Amino acid sequence: MLLAHAGARVTLLERRDRPGGRTSSIEAEAGLGDGTRGQFRFDTGPTFFLYPRVLGEIFAAVGRDLMTEVPMTRLDPQYRLEFGSGGRLDATPNVAEMERQIAAINPADAGRFADFLEENRTKLAKFRPILENPFSSWKDLATPTLAKMLPLVRPWLSLDGELKRHFSDPRLRVAFSFQSKYLGMSPFRCPSLFSILSFLEYEHGVWHPTGGCAAVSERMAEIAVELGVELRLDTEVTGLQFQGKKPVAVETDGGAGAGGETLPCDALVINADFGRAMTRLVPDRLRKNWTDAKIDKKKFSCSTYMLYLGIEGVEQELPHHTIYIAEDYEKNLREIETDRVLSDDPSVYVQNACVTDPSLAPAGCSTLYVLAPVTHESPNVDWTRDAPAFRERVLDQVESKFGVKRLRDRIRFEKQITPADWDGGYEIHKGATFNLAHNLTQMLHFRPRNRFEDLDGTYLVGGGTHPGSGLPVIYESARISSRLLAQDYGLPEVPSVKLPVEAPAGASA
Repeated sequence: MLLAHAGARVTLLERRDRPGGRTSSIEAEAGLGDGTRGQFRFDTGPTFFLYPRVLGEIFAAVGRDLMTEVPMTRLDPQYRLEFGSGGRLDATPNVAEMERQIAAINPADAGRFADFLEENRTKLAKFRPILENPFSSWKDLATPTLAKMLPLVRPWLSLDGELKRHFSDPRLRVAFSFQSKYLGMSPFRCPSLFSILSFLEYEHGVWHPTGGCAAVSERMAEIAVELGVELRLDTEVTGLQFQGKKPVAVETDGGAGAGGETLPCDALVINADFGRAMTRLVPDRLRKNWTDAKIDKKKFSCSTYMLYLGIEGVEQELPHHTIYIAEDYEKNLREIETDRVLSDDPSVYVQNACVTDPSLAPAGCSTLYVLAPVTHESPNVDWTRDAPAFRERVLDQVESKFGVKRLRDRIRFEKQITPADWDGGYEIHKGATFNLAHNLTQMLHFRPRNRFEDLDGTYLVGGGTHPGSGLPVIYESARISSRLLAQDYGLPEVPSVKLPVEAPAGASA
């Protein structure tokens, strides 16, 4: 959208039959109990739409209004947390109600929520310019602005350590740190900076785009085409041609049923999974900083085990988003990140989107999106062998922890995605759905750079580059990289539009 608006001739190549990659949809027709058939629609990956401001500014830069193009509903409660160790919290932006629920869980932590919000409001305001700019060399780390941030960011603390400054109860610390799953990391390893993630939810809302997050990708693709982008679906990139260290042409399979094709390019933007694109498409000899050996030594995020269930019946008592936190959460995280085994008591997330958006399922039916964080591909887990038993374990959790009765009897459509499927079917390196982990040695200048340092005329967007994973910062990476490309190729400056800090107007609450 941004490059086409700036006057570039853009060709977008997508190996699947729809735009969006992980932020696309799964659609299927299934037979119902009354003998009819109905259509179910699921988001493939992200379901929490956070901080619409970034994408709203991108839409505004090309003359569009995000909330008009993709209507959204702000959720309240944002989600429900069910603690395996006891207790429940319905997260809400209503500060007084949150304080009441926090006091019910642990009176010693009453009154700390407002302080947490205020501190992170300051942290985000000061750190936001850093997240909006590229880190092209080590000199970008040695700035007075970044140095002044250190006392506020406290890089010597983990996210859990940061939250101990506010909340004594471990359940409440989990409530404000589970968002590190957006980065594929444990809160006990995740840097303290990312307390801003939960703050974003309360300050700027958790949103549901009508039609799901995939509807955002679909509308963006339509707008891109309207702006002159040539969109080629069902077209897999099979190779790159180089002159020195510069890609000069992209080789494709030509699309469904067609012969191969070679497309010349002046500049290349890579939005494919970083580890997979490098090891599959770029010869190792051309990469100095990101060789195969160096990529293999990097830390990658966890993966996810997925069930997409179309069921008969409507679960009115189950909120739009519900997360069950394993009774021994630290053990659950250790099994995922260190032991790399499957948990007996896995944490599970369920999206019951039809309570907000009935269009996703036939009348009288629901879509349940079920996710369990698990290890990325590991010799300890053979999904061909282990998936059936883990499916039963996850379904047991949904029935017992979420109160969904007779679930197995009501399933009319089911699709399963394991880390092996993310790896083989979606071309995600090691099946690590959140890409490179976000430890301090893999952030800012240490992450693959937006103007990719190992190749000429090549730019990165997506979770594998700066600023990182999660939809708002992924959209920010597109803005940063588009600006760099436009500068390098003498295109008109990519417009920089700043919307008000408050949540966008015009969306329903």
